[in-house]
Amino acid sequence: MIGIIDYGMGNLYSLSKALERLGYSYEFVSQAERLQEYSGLILPGVGAFGDAIANIRELGLEQAIKGYAATGRPILGICLGMQLLFEKSAEHGDHTGLGLLGGAVVRFRGDYKVPHMGWNQLMIKQKQPLLNGVQDGDYVYFVHSYHVLCQSDVLLATSDYHQEVTAIVNRDNVYGMQFHPEKSGETGMLLLRNFAVQCEGVLT
Repeated sequence: MIGIIDYGMGNLYSLSKALERLGYSYEFVSQAERLQEYSGLILPGVGAFGDAIANIRELGLEQAIKGYAATGRPILGICLGMQLLFEKSAEHGDHTGLGLLGGAVVRFRGDYKVPHMGWNQLMIKQKQPLLNGVQDGDYVYFVHSYHVLCQSDVLLATSDYHQEVTAIVNRDNVYGMQFHPEKSGETGMLLLRNFAVQCEGVLT
């Protein structure tokens, strides 16, 4: 059973429907004491970093998420949810994130359109089971005005939008996708399936 963390700012409907199409069971969870019940967690997110981390803290979820990650079970952040996994963000002020991964969230800056919106290609940096079946150049769907600066050792894939853009990250059991896999066609569904496979057989 996969838990989708509901802290009031996630794109829950399309994500849950994607898991249903893949045949995986899920529940929405917003109670900190229940996180440990699941074999995997997904942290979605749409909106501003500051509001999101404030909601997480108000619900008492911050330490519960960190505690869950420490058990070694898989956790996946999607879009804003991926950004929340990092140490800090400069979105509308300075904010401290969950700190499960090292790095910072910054705004796109340049003479080009922001947000980065639409289909863009993945450039694979490291092969890992999460990327099984995914090819260099496959397209996924992005919508974001801020992006993550992080160390190369956590980068599984990047994209290009006037610069190298962090697209997929991983360290140990912590995963992140800047794009929306649930809106990214066959490639996105493959990535979600690969994550769900990581959750299979995990003891709760």
